[in-house]
Amino acid sequence: MKQEKNGFSRRDFVVNSIMAAASLSVAKIGLAASKNQSAHTVKNNNNMKNTDSSLTKRKLGSLEVTELGFGCMNIAWAYGNPPSKEDAIKLIRAAYDEGYRFFDTAEIYGPHISERTTGEALKDFRKDVVIASKIGFDIDFETGQMKGGLNSKPEHIKQAVDFMLKRLQTDHIDLLYQHRVDPEVPIEDVAGAMADLIKAGKIRHYGLSEAGAATIRRAHKEHPVTAIQNEYSFWTRDPETEVIPVCEELGIGFVPWSPLGMGYLTGTVTPDYQFAAGDIRKNSNFPRFTKEALERNRGIIALLQKVGQRYDSTSGQVALAWLLAKKSFIVPIPGTRLIPNMQENIGAAKVKLSTADMNELEAGFANIGVFGDRAPENLKASHDTGTSLGTSSKGTNGKTPLPEK
Repeated sequence: MKQEKNGFSRRDFVVNSIMAAASLSVAKIGLAASKNQSAHTVKNNNNMKNTDSSLTKRKLGSLEVTELGFGCMNIAWAYGNPPSKEDAIKLIRAAYDEGYRFFDTAEIYGPHISERTTGEALKDFRKDVVIASKIGFDIDFETGQMKGGLNSKPEHIKQAVDFMLKRLQTDHIDLLYQHRVDPEVPIEDVAGAMADLIKAGKIRHYGLSEAGAATIRRAHKEHPVTAIQNEYSFWTRDPETEVIPVCEELGIGFVPWSPLGMGYLTGTVTPDYQFAAGDIRKNSNFPRFTKEALERNRGIIALLQKVGQRYDSTSGQVALAWLLAKKSFIVPIPGTRLIPNMQENIGAAKVKLSTADMNELEAGFANIGVFGDRAPENLKASHDTGTSLGTSSKGTNGKTPLPEK
């Protein structure tokens, strides 16, 4: 496939990763993989439907959100055979009915399809929800054509936001992330553009995705960062080295994309799993989704299931509950294309893991380990320094150039 600017092709973006790896991080990446996938067995005691969310609130910086968010990537692309617009709207509105009040999308999901669908689905209760989206790829504002590579130039960001507002049918975006760190644009310039948008009332908060500690510090110094969205899950521990610690130090929220390990942690992606046409896990050669890796990592599922038996919960629910128990500023955003899976995910909020449970899970994971890297090398290359195991931003400025003096 022809490589485009900055080494990206449309598939490379997956990061339309990446979740687009992004999301990604992002992976707003949920449970469902294809229309032929059967719904999980739902073990969920949260069947109440009302206008007030039953979910506990958490803080991403100063932004209050429900403890679980709903990732809107899968409704537009990633695992093949996306739902119809009508079914996607039903799904998002059902998520609202179940208690989700934090919805995460991006301009590149589709491109533009997820934002349009999310905006349509949420317009009747816009004041009751928090909408996050992402910016930073070089995409035609109107047609959605991928021009190739990244573009976080301040003028591009500001123009793109005007079109995003129209697609989302709103006058402001609650949380706008830079989807990937642009190695050609100083992060201070990005933060400055975000500050201008906040001042103009077009966005309320901003964040970064797949950013390392050095970049986070530089951006936060220019204008306070609300949230970081990097890939993090029970089998992907990369942010624990430097990103989560710097978030805790600076009072920044952390939003894990792909909190269910691109669906693997639900236990439904078995070694004989039939991937749909267009499924990025297979088509983009994600190392953990080879037949060998799917088999060798089954011990992780068994560990999650063992703990889940105590709570009448699935492995996926335990994986989400583990994230919720790690830090109070962590807010997972699992996504799916199926209503039963969405209901199963929200049931994770009812699973309160004990200290003994957490210790057992950590000791078990340390003993089992994980086979395969979290993403192909060409996708990891688009991530900032310090976001992946084996890299560190300590003593560096991160991936972006310093601003001109």
